[in-house]
Amino acid sequence: MTTLHTSSITSLPLLARGKVRDNYAVGDNRLLMVASDRLSAFDVILGEPITGKGALLTQMALFWFDKLGHLCPNHLTGESPESVVSADEVMQVVGRSMLVKRLKPIPVEAVVRGYLAGSGWQEYQQNQAVCGVPLIAGLKNASKLPEPIFTPAAKADVGEHDENISYEQMVKVVGPVLAEQIKTLSLAIYNEAAAFALTKGIIIADTKFEFGLDEDGTLTLMDEVLTPDSSRYWPVEGYEAAFAAGLNPPSYDKQFVRDWLEAVRINGKPWDKTPPAPHLPPEVIAKTAAKYQEALARLTA
Repeated sequence: MTTLHTSSITSLPLLARGKVRDNYAVGDNRLLMVASDRLSAFDVILGEPITGKGALLTQMALFWFDKLGHLCPNHLTGESPESVVSADEVMQVVGRSMLVKRLKPIPVEAVVRGYLAGSGWQEYQQNQAVCGVPLIAGLKNASKLPEPIFTPAAKADVGEHDENISYEQMVKVVGPVLAEQIKTLSLAIYNEAAAFALTKGIIIADTKFEFGLDEDGTLTLMDEVLTPDSSRYWPVEGYEAAFAAGLNPPSYDKQFVRDWLEAVRINGKPWDKTPPAPHLPPEVIAKTAAKYQEALARLTA
């Protein structure tokens, strides 16, 4: 399998390189999104790619876009990504790309949490709330919430940390009508996806969605959806024991890499989570790739 850390397509204008995706302009109204094998953790792009990751993320996103299409329009055009690049560039595109509509991005990430984990758990320990949403007392790391909550985040530039914000702050950015539409739709998407994943033995602990507006002002799901890069995926069979021990449950997402980075020491000190990131050893790369592959296989079986 070909590994691609950074694409180099010259037949189309490069618009931006994100943490994972390279976006190219296709005329005035379409984008070619190429999912590289880059991995970011703590908003830092790691130097070592994860073989096959870009193709896997694309397959999983396409799976969810298809399954959830009745809830919300998405940015897919239905056209072949290979059709818009030169012949010698096809191998950079095949299996890892989407040809999508060009939208006006909403500058807020729509985060839904069904379980208490990550930054949500850290915030709960401080004030028994997440992004201004008060929660009941007595919750632990990886606790299932009484009901999923919507906790938006302000998008950050590459290399910067996304910032959790309150719903009220989101209203100030996008207005009350659009904010309520995004919240309602995000919760509906999460609830349906989480229920389906559970039938496959996977807990979707939390996830983030990105939306844009098309030329008619229609709210449209964009970027990626419900992949291990944008979600916490936990296998059901490992959850209870980890929860009882107060540990992060085993995961199919990049939490494994985050945990390794948290534990690694550089000259006897923890990594400060600024570039450059520590070099991932081959066994961490291989195990991460295997986790991504297992998640896709289990979900689509």
